[in-house]
Amino acid sequence: MNEITTHVLDTVLGKPASGILVILERRVNDQWTAVGKGVTDLDGRCRDLTKNSESGIYRLTFETGDYLSRQGRSTIYPEVAIVFECTGDAHYHLPLLLSDNCFTTYRGS
Repeated sequence: MNEITTHVLDTVLGKPASGILVILERRVNDQWTAVGKGVTDLDGRCRDLTKNSESGIYRLTFETGDYLSRQGRSTIYPEVAIVFECTGDAHYHLPLLLSDNCFTTYRGS
């Protein structure tokens, strides 16, 4: 079973970023197909995107512009997309570290 989860940390505030819409898609025949959707909770986590993912290429899209706007901040990144390959039976946890004009990601545990 391939579980895919994420969380977002607002690195400017040093706190979890809650209320960010996250969309999970899988690439099938060069087309993106939605397979999961959620909103980060008070801990900045989105735990229920999918519990059983097939092997393949996936994209996580974070609606970061709306979140930062609600904080009274602006950004050049209205959304952030992470494309990754899911293979084998494993948990894929892909956190997003976010600031107004910068972001990074890594494979967590």
